[in-house]
Amino acid sequence: MNVRVVLRKAGGVNCVGVQPMEVVEPAEGEVRVRVVYAGINFADLLMRMGFYQPRPEYPFTPGYEVSGTVDAVGEGVSSVEVGQRVVAAMRNGGQASFVTVPESRVIALTDDIPLDVAAATPVTYLTAHHMLHHLGHLKAEDSVLIHGGAGGVGTAALQLCKWAGVSKVWATSSKGKHPVLTSYGARPIDRHNEDFASVIKDETNGRGVDHILDPIGGEHLRKSLSSLAEGGRLYTYGLSAAAPSGKRSLLKALLAFRKTPKFDPLRLMTRNRGVFGVHMGTWSNETVMHQQLERIITGIREGHLAPVIDRVFEASDVQAAHQHIHDAKNIGKVLLRFHHDEGGHHVDDNPV
Repeated sequence: MNVRVVLRKAGGVNCVGVQPMEVVEPAEGEVRVRVVYAGINFADLLMRMGFYQPRPEYPFTPGYEVSGTVDAVGEGVSSVEVGQRVVAAMRNGGQASFVTVPESRVIALTDDIPLDVAAATPVTYLTAHHMLHHLGHLKAEDSVLIHGGAGGVGTAALQLCKWAGVSKVWATSSKGKHPVLTSYGARPIDRHNEDFASVIKDETNGRGVDHILDPIGGEHLRKSLSSLAEGGRLYTYGLSAAAPSGKRSLLKALLAFRKTPKFDPLRLMTRNRGVFGVHMGTWSNETVMHQQLERIITGIREGHLAPVIDRVFEASDVQAAHQHIHDAKNIGKVLLRFHHDEGGHHVDDNPV
């Protein structure tokens, strides 16, 4: 049965589920993909809880990334053909058995890239690459602090730093995930028992770092800003402080929003620091997105990048997938499976 994930209303994990879907024909310039894997991201959880914008009106299907095979093409499509294995970056609606997507957001895959690896790529690697390279112009001599270093974007950023030859990298996580951080050459910081701002100050002789990736927000963002070096860049791309558990708490969300700093442009000017807000789901320059995704796919093919897949959940177990991420159990990417890979490319170390 063909299904799609649906966020029915704002609330806890019981507000997400699957329902039957109708398969529609692709319009001119569109590609229909038979989805094997769809990525699931913390942004999906925040949208379910009503804390993330922009989002469609409830009920709606989330999902920013898919991999699978081309099932049909609309008039004028020339870059891919029926039966070809592809990865696609979606604006939303990816968590479904079939999706239609503009041709410009689809990239054909070579046979050496598994479909699960491909589905783990668009959101996390595009976000990390966009921050560090497109906005940050990362250089080997730069220093980087990555919050949530063992998550999807975190592991992607660590690999991009290693590929760029960056040796001064710090990353925060719970202590149990530190071996993952050190495997990529990062200095781990225990997010529960260490004050990252003090660590950075002590270990950089008060200079700070050149790039900070912060998906947490709230008061945490203020401390990140204080840890920037002169000319440094802070990238904010989430607000996990508003959703510390799987339950919807308006009070906790309100506190997180209230503690989020209001950036004073005059202070940023005098201290020569910059703040970027990043949301690849709203990025409209598809040429830039396509170029970055092609470079990322090249990096995977050449062995510089290796998406970390934590676990694959069947689409019908989407509630368990949401809770798994809420509980911070994942190291790397969590995927939903809608079809099995008939080409035999699937790699599943954690069958569910």
